[in-house]
Amino acid sequence: MASSDISVDIRPDINSFDHFLSMRYIATDRPWLKLYGIRVQPVPPFSSLSYKPDPALIHHCLPDELMLEIFTRMSPYTLGRAACVCRKWKYTARNPTLWRAACLKTWQRSGMEANYMMVRSLYDSSWRRMWLQRPRIRIDGLYVSRNTYIHTGVTEWQFKKTVNVVCYYRYLRFFPSGKFLYKISPDKVKDAVKCMHFRASKADCVFKGDYVLSEDGQIEMALLYPGHRYTLVRMHLRLRGTTVGANNRLDVLKILTTGVNATELQNWKGSILELVEGWEEDETHDPDVPAVSHSRGLSPFVFVPFEEADTSVLNLPVEKMDYYVPG
Repeated sequence: MASSDISVDIRPDINSFDHFLSMRYIATDRPWLKLYGIRVQPVPPFSSLSYKPDPALIHHCLPDELMLEIFTRMSPYTLGRAACVCRKWKYTARNPTLWRAACLKTWQRSGMEANYMMVRSLYDSSWRRMWLQRPRIRIDGLYVSRNTYIHTGVTEWQFKKTVNVVCYYRYLRFFPSGKFLYKISPDKVKDAVKCMHFRASKADCVFKGDYVLSEDGQIEMALLYPGHRYTLVRMHLRLRGTTVGANNRLDVLKILTTGVNATELQNWKGSILELVEGWEEDETHDPDVPAVSHSRGLSPFVFVPFEEADTSVLNLPVEKMDYYVPG
């Protein structure tokens, strides 16, 4: 048989790529293949001359001056959310005057001159970068530490003892003036947030203290428990964040309680933090109240904004969440 007598029939429908696309079990859909050979024009910046007007109705009705005035009344975290709306809002939220006002308000204790020198030397004259990278304590909510432990109950006429899971919270609220409020309570976040202010009554058991934040994120705190014998509480915390600029975690490094002399308090004119400056860990000024370093209840603090106090997962009872991992 001659080689010319042999013929091979190649079906065009088998060799075509469209046939393989119709066979789901052989080839999957690849929509990005349609983009090959298509040149996408880059979007010009908002401030460039080639920028086309935005067809959105709100940008036609709202002048740029009025939009900037609205943005000046937003918190920095609201500015971050507004920057995700559209390109025009993103460039408006990057205005340096907005972040300069936020930084000067947050670090007002450092002084305006010191803040200007720091933003030039450490953050390349960018107030927004200073806001994201410099450690700061958030004042738009509460720092909450949820602690649990197992307590064995006392039973009668039974063969097994009951075991109870006890849950309590530590609450911290900071202020730009260097003051903070502290409360230990079994109340949930949605209930405790109502009394975390300077007008709280004695029944609310909210105590006031002083704090100082270093540039490396270390926080030194001190407060005084009034009573028959004065008890001084000192805390050493470390500030960190789950993302850049979040500052939503406080790691408890140390909690100390010690005694203080009543006569020493009456003659002291400064803050409580200045009184204990230079004290040793085991130092006490009242023999009846020894110095104690606590090793329990040291769960990290989690930041909860005021608007999320009612919906936070920290409000769940121990039946639904016996232990919370702050991350």
